[in-house]
Amino acid sequence: MIGYLQGKVLSKDKQNLILLCGDVGYLIATPASCLEKAARNNKIGLHIHTRVREDEIALYGFPTLEELEFFRLLIGVNGVGPKTALEILNAEINLVKNAIAQENAAFLSKVPGIGKKTAERIIVDLKSKVLPTNFEQIAEDRADELEEVIIALDNLGYQRSEIHRVLKKIPPNVTSNEEIVTYFLKNV
Repeated sequence: MIGYLQGKVLSKDKQNLILLCGDVGYLIATPASCLEKAARNNKIGLHIHTRVREDEIALYGFPTLEELEFFRLLIGVNGVGPKTALEILNAEINLVKNAIAQENAAFLSKVPGIGKKTAERIIVDLKSKVLPTNFEQIAEDRADELEEVIIALDNLGYQRSEIHRVLKKIPPNVTSNEEIVTYFLKNV
């Protein structure tokens, strides 16, 4: 199995590029963002997902290991194939992860090939696996600000462990104490 390729871009089209490694050119499907940056004759390295089927061997390449791992999570969802996963990865990865974490099926439904049911299936299957790491960091950075909210929720009878679990997932756009309490009550 091929895990990583590094070489010069020989050519590219709307969905693929040919990466020349030594004297062998590999046809690799990659997200549009990667194709935009890949200039002919420039040297690039891609993390590779190799898909072997009875009638084809296909390579999917990603500039970062994070994108590769997320691609593998996406194709693990029933109804999401490699081409649809690439379409999803045409959006900025953190936006997609935020949409999944916030159960925003409308955002995912905007991707070509994804309907409402598939978007909901992606959310159900991946929500616990793709919480953006920046949510937890933001919650840690804002711990002093959140202390007032934590005390108020504790006085309402909620367990501290439950409060911390929910508040770790606070999106960055939720800032005021009122918004935080509303977020908590909706997500408890």
